[in-house]
Amino acid sequence: MHNPHELTREITILPSMCDSSAKLGIPDTFALFMDAATEHACALGCGLDTLGQRGLFWLTVRTRVRFFRRAHMLERVTLSTWPETPGKLRTNRDYRIEQGGELLAAGKTEWTVLDRNTGRLHPLEDVFTPGLEFGSEAVWTEPFTRMRDEPMETFARYTVRSTDIDLGGHMNNVAYLRALAGAFTCEAWQALHIRELEIAYRASCFEGDTLLWQKRADPDGSLSLRAALEEGKTIALLRMQGT
Repeated sequence: MHNPHELTREITILPSMCDSSAKLGIPDTFALFMDAATEHACALGCGLDTLGQRGLFWLTVRTRVRFFRRAHMLERVTLSTWPETPGKLRTNRDYRIEQGGELLAAGKTEWTVLDRNTGRLHPLEDVFTPGLEFGSEAVWTEPFTRMRDEPMETFARYTVRSTDIDLGGHMNNVAYLRALAGAFTCEAWQALHIRELEIAYRASCFEGDTLLWQKRADPDGSLSLRAALEEGKTIALLRMQGT
């Protein structure tokens, strides 16, 4: 059952959303979730338009997406998203992509709201519309992964481009995933058989910055990754799990 505050859209997987396998791309899935969250927040009265007038800004803390089957090009799917009951300063939002009752992908993002005037996090009780009811459903209940922040083996470098920058003036959340995918050949990226990808954002980077992509193979078979500036500052931590 969908809760009453869920946004649902029927969409077609267009060629611009697909990678070399002619399936919905990994970064493109994150992009669909980001776009749906933005649209739904506006519909609930707490979108970028409303918050921006108050000097407030939604900030993504981390996102995890699980892939069960990647949709094919031109396949018609159902995309849905809804917010969970918020905490004092942080809240989760859930996502699903389905086709004919089959779950293709599920995701969860942790969000917070930044006050640009003070540089501090803003209480969420002052963000959501008073009386808004939240459903108890969640795509999963386990917590996000605690990822170790430590230097790893550098395998690629990436210069942040103008096309990576969003309205906040920094590298867009999804741009990190596009840059990561571009650090691999098509063959190597597809060979990862990604079934789960989680990213935790630690700091912002800007046009002209150089990111070092680093990786480490973990004992459980997962791949840990780190995006860092050349001087060592950690920008994002990632964990990738394949089949």
